[in-house]
Amino acid sequence: MDAAAQIFIGGLFQGSLYAVMAVGLALIWTTIGVFNFAHGVLMMLGAYGAWQLTAIGVPYFVVVPLTMLLMAGFGWLLQATVVRPLIGRPNIVLVVVITTLAAASLVENGTLEIWGPRSKQLPSLSDGNTSVLGVGISVHQLVIIAVTPFILMGLWLFLHKTRLGLALRAVAQNEDASLLVGLNVKALYGLAFAISAAMAALAGIFLGGYRFMSPVMGSDPLLKALIVVVFGGLSSITGPIFAAYLIGFFEAVCSYYFGLYWTPALLFVVLILTLMIRPEGIFAGKTRGLA
Repeated sequence: MDAAAQIFIGGLFQGSLYAVMAVGLALIWTTIGVFNFAHGVLMMLGAYGAWQLTAIGVPYFVVVPLTMLLMAGFGWLLQATVVRPLIGRPNIVLVVVITTLAAASLVENGTLEIWGPRSKQLPSLSDGNTSVLGVGISVHQLVIIAVTPFILMGLWLFLHKTRLGLALRAVAQNEDASLLVGLNVKALYGLAFAISAAMAALAGIFLGGYRFMSPVMGSDPLLKALIVVVFGGLSSITGPIFAAYLIGFFEAVCSYYFGLYWTPALLFVVLILTLMIRPEGIFAGKTRGLA
């Protein structure tokens, strides 16, 4: 029972982090059909932006939404400068990989110049420690586990119950038909990047309050987010959300029984098997769309 409780709590926490990390990446792919390899540095930049705001005395309950808003603007700018000019090219997927990697390197080195190499850490969302099912856990982790489903539900409601969300879903399903009915597809691309960057900033804040921050802290989250979206399927955002929790529990089981050293290798074995057996992803639907 002790082991089951530790695996359950650990899996919930890891799954919550991976879901917030991956949902923005999945949103970009589902809407535009490209991978944003700058997603990891957006997480990092969100964490550093929140740290800077706390350093100048902004109350923490203001820091989180303000950082997400600022990063949404940065995401829109990133889309306008390194993605939008390439839309329509036959090799857009490969070219966007190159341009977003270049942008990631630029932002990473800029962060290093501005804030330096010394590690930093954000204040916790809530101080203290507690026990759940006999397992010790920080209140910060518990808050992440508790609020993540509401955040994901809010995004789902936005996509299904608002005009902007329905317009995004329309673009994801059929860009040509969206143009025919008068939707501003380029503006909706910018909105998708803005939402993705805001979610990345939130993931960065979650991570920054849990572990030390550095300019290269986005590399591992980007890798985990890629694994989640490929494992869950690239045709929707609900698939990667379910996959995030599955990956979280799988990682918790492997860490408990095999140790941290073997866990990444086992994770990649599962990913390779998934690509061999069901390359479209476990939860992939028949058509692409923000379901």
